[in-house]
Amino acid sequence: MIAPPDRTPLPREFFDRPVLEVAPDLLGRILVRTTPEGPIAVRLTEVEAYDGPNDPGSHAYRGRTARNAVMFGPPGHVYVYFTYGMWHCVNLVCGPEGRASGVLLRAGEVIEGVDLARKRRVSARNDKELAKGPARLATALEVDRALDGADACATGETPLRMLTGTPLASDQVRSGPRTGVAGEGGNGDRHPWRYWAADDPTVSPYRAHVPRRRRS
Repeated sequence: MIAPPDRTPLPREFFDRPVLEVAPDLLGRILVRTTPEGPIAVRLTEVEAYDGPNDPGSHAYRGRTARNAVMFGPPGHVYVYFTYGMWHCVNLVCGPEGRASGVLLRAGEVIEGVDLARKRRVSARNDKELAKGPARLATALEVDRALDGADACATGETPLRMLTGTPLASDQVRSGPRTGVAGEGGNGDRHPWRYWAADDPTVSPYRAHVPRRRRS
């Protein structure tokens, strides 16, 4: 059986490019999570680019650690991190091996496996909120650190896979400052590296960085 064009897997070459080319090109693409209960598919509507050693907002800015090691590996792999002691976030590694750039998947529309996503996102008020934000997206897809390093371009059975989908026309792509990034990395003039689908209700609201207060 031949898969329809929008359901063909993205090749590794797609990710083996500069992150600022890959990030906007991911809008409209489809991420599929395979679970024992069935697949859950999300059409991506919002992403952020992180450019490794050139980017003070990147986890890889100060070099390789045990946490970010996957970012230094081959393109097309999944980098999952845990944040605020509560949430996971999903990224896709880009560029040549050793370069450590990646794209944070911020939001999307659940287009398959909606009932499964609802079970994981019981607090969502409607289906548009199921994957509206990076932590919500990871929760809806049941992604945690166990999937760190998964190959989104692998053939055969794989827990996460990127499909071609229907990329957005350039006039439907918007860009601006990244959400919640501190310091120079949050400078929207130098790093307008958040990309989203214009007028899409699944895109998360922009929030500037707010320093966390230490408890006395």
